[in-house]
Amino acid sequence: MLVLVTGGAGFIGSHIVTALVENGHGVRILDRADGPAPEGTEPRRADVRDPAAVADALHGVDAVCHQAAMVGLGKDFADAPDYVACNDLGTAVLLAAMAGAGVRELVLAGSMVVYGEGRYTCAGHGLVRPGPRRPEDLDAGRFEPPCPQCGEPLRPGLVEEDAPADPRNVYATTKLAQEHLAACWARAVGGRAVSLRYHNVYGPGMPRDTPYAGVAALFRSALARGEAPRVFEDGGQRRDFVHVRDVAAANVTALTAVRSAAGSGAAPGTLRAYNVGSGEPRTVGDLARALSAACGGPEPVTTGEYRLGDVRHITASSARLRDELGWKPQVGFADGMAEFAEGA
Repeated sequence: MLVLVTGGAGFIGSHIVTALVENGHGVRILDRADGPAPEGTEPRRADVRDPAAVADALHGVDAVCHQAAMVGLGKDFADAPDYVACNDLGTAVLLAAMAGAGVRELVLAGSMVVYGEGRYTCAGHGLVRPGPRRPEDLDAGRFEPPCPQCGEPLRPGLVEEDAPADPRNVYATTKLAQEHLAACWARAVGGRAVSLRYHNVYGPGMPRDTPYAGVAALFRSALARGEAPRVFEDGGQRRDFVHVRDVAAANVTALTAVRSAAGSGAAPGTLRAYNVGSGEPRTVGDLARALSAACGGPEPVTTGEYRLGDVRHITASSARLRDELGWKPQVGFADGMAEFAEGA
């Protein structure tokens, strides 16, 4: 099949392009930035918000893999117009063009940030949803969210796709809006859509030295400068760090599924969400120590600083993606961190 990959010159998008080519598919890349394009692909430099460019890029396309987005928490709320313009307007322009071109299969780069905090249980009240963390608690070093009913400590667990959405920053809000737009498109045109909710993606080619980079890239950049990674809070924040090649493989799997009549759980007229995680929860402190050791750099420094838009724990259950589509991660944490330390 011929797949249009928006954002195909970016970190995750470029790995998806490579995986698609290796699996025998044709690829057309739409990206406003230049980047290396494997032999046989069709790179087109344009913004996904340009209706004419998008309509032209869709000619002859069988499916779309939508990766183009502004990512990360950014600097402050002043970034909000840019996030909405890049992520939501861009998605709306793409979907409108797909509706006109008769392209009916979509795989969307979703994100775990739509959940807000992860899954928590209280010994006395069972499954609970903690509210936003309070600045006065964070200032005092009380980083763990308490039970909203009794105030007792909670036990974090794996979040599943049916958990309520609770976006807690601008980026998260735009990622949820992308899913709603894709679901509306699917209902309107009888399309099939999959949202792959990436957890913390890392690996070769990850952006560096930018406020929009992920925590792994920020730590790696510090070590490259000979500086200790600065770990916020107490370093106990639990995340799921998944390698970019595993994410690329998940996209290939999902694209194949939406093209199949038997297909995925995304029936015509619906959007189906899947978590994409390693299944090996780690703390941010674990990440910093692993990278420091692999780079032979200074030990991490735990600062107690925090960002109000951050959540405490968010780790994935990827059972749905494994059970319905047969995907499973291949790159373990230790091997992935060693590679990232050497080649990032």
